[in-house]
Amino acid sequence: MNTSPWPNPFIEQRADPFILRHNDDYYFIASVPEYDRLEIRRAPTLEGLRDAAPVVVWRKPASGPMSELIWAPELHHIDGKWYIYYAAAATKALDALNMFQHRMFVLECADADPLTGRWTEKGQLVTPFDTFCLDATTFLHQGKRWYLWAQKAPDIPGNSNIYLTEMANPWTLKSAPVMLSKPEFAWECRGFLVNEGPAVLTHGERLFISYSASATDENYCLGLLWIDMAADPMQPENWHKAPQPVFTTSYENRQYGPGHNSFTKTPDGQDVLVYHARNYTEIEGDPLYDPNRHTRLKLITWDADGMPVFGTPPADHP
Repeated sequence: MNTSPWPNPFIEQRADPFILRHNDDYYFIASVPEYDRLEIRRAPTLEGLRDAAPVVVWRKPASGPMSELIWAPELHHIDGKWYIYYAAAATKALDALNMFQHRMFVLECADADPLTGRWTEKGQLVTPFDTFCLDATTFLHQGKRWYLWAQKAPDIPGNSNIYLTEMANPWTLKSAPVMLSKPEFAWECRGFLVNEGPAVLTHGERLFISYSASATDENYCLGLLWIDMAADPMQPENWHKAPQPVFTTSYENRQYGPGHNSFTKTPDGQDVLVYHARNYTEIEGDPLYDPNRHTRLKLITWDADGMPVFGTPPADHP
């Protein structure tokens, strides 16, 4: 079975990729190397996203809390409106040479077409503690809308942990969050202590959360959490955590630091892993400013126990 029937890279110089399938179209949004804008592309097929023209729907302002390092946007369609969740930092925070000062923000578009519609800023999505946070996603489960994200806790070492809570509306939390995972295994703590980039996948009687761990160089990898569909997701003891990473660097295939993924489906219902990775390790300077984290796709398979098999990042191929 060819686990990647698509060219690899799929889209060059797009990190933190997110693909939404809505009605009969696919939508793509990701971090751009300049970290200065949000752009969406749309196509009737997954393959078509490669050549679809990106449309800029928002640019960062010159100053203020959303004026630097626009990271990891996601596009969601909720109750007839479009929303973009993204992380941004303030210029004054960066002046202090502290890069990890992001907060989460929300844009809303009430028009039918998110590429031509008017986007309005709904402001910061406020969480109980005012610390570095990023990589939010949202999903429906058990008849409720949930918010899932990464944030630094004041009393826990490291960059970020994974949190979950219910939403009152698409830009407001309803209840106090619970922590689902923190960096604890050696593979989550290489370079930096990181759990970030959560993404949701359901299969059979389980809900899965993949997440990214460690620094954004060749150590970057995917971990996995899961819970029974009927269990209460707000009880941390109901969650299971894989003791080993599920998707890691392949030195043989020259695919380094695969991570920050999302999931989509083919028209015939196969699960697709959407992720980024580099094809070299010799990074000059800060890995964050190396533009060559390319978007890549591969199929996920399922084992006899109903667990996802992520496999190995396939080598570059045209």
